[in-house]
Amino acid sequence: MSELASPALSTWQSFYVIVGSSAAALIGIQFVVITLIANMRQRTTADSISAFATPTVVHFAAALLVSAIMSVPWPSLFPTSIALVMCGFGGLAYGAIVIRRARRQTHYKPDRVDWLWYALLPCSVYATLMITALFLRTIGLVAMFLIGGAALGLLLIGIHNAWDSVTHIVVKSDGDATT
Repeated sequence: MSELASPALSTWQSFYVIVGSSAAALIGIQFVVITLIANMRQRTTADSISAFATPTVVHFAAALLVSAIMSVPWPSLFPTSIALVMCGFGGLAYGAIVIRRARRQTHYKPDRVDWLWYALLPCSVYATLMITALFLRTIGLVAMFLIGGAALGLLLIGIHNAWDSVTHIVVKSDGDATT
C-alpha cells in the first residue's frame, strides 16, 4: 500500500460522507428530543442523563470525527493513524467514565442488554479503532474495512441507544414505574 493517504482513502470518500453527515444530523435530532422531553411532568436525573443520554451524543460525535479524520487529505497515513489512535483511546477512557456513571446513578438499574449496548459494544468499537489505527499502514485494506466498521458501529450504537432512551422516557412518563 502506498504511503500517500489520498489514493488509499479516496475510494472511501462517499462512505464517510454518508456516515459523518448521518451522525451530525442525529446529534441535532438528539438535542431536539432532549428539549421536547424537558417539559414532561416526570423528569429524569442528571446522573441518568450523563450515564445514558450523553454517551449517545458522544458516539455520534465520534462517528463524525472518524469520518472527518478519514476524509482529510493527509500527506501520509501516519498522521491519520495517530488521530484515530487518539480517538479510540479517548473513546475507551470515556467508556470507563460511562460505566462508572451507570453504576453510580440510582434512577434506573441497567440490565444485561443495557450493559451490552452502553458499555461492552462501545468499548469494543473504540478498542478496535485504536488497535486497527496502530496498524493502519501495515494491514491496509483490512484496516480500511475495520475503521469503516467502527464508524458505522458507533453510528448504529448511537441510533439504538437514542431509541432506547426515548422509549424508556416515554414509557416511564406514562406511569410505568418498573422500567
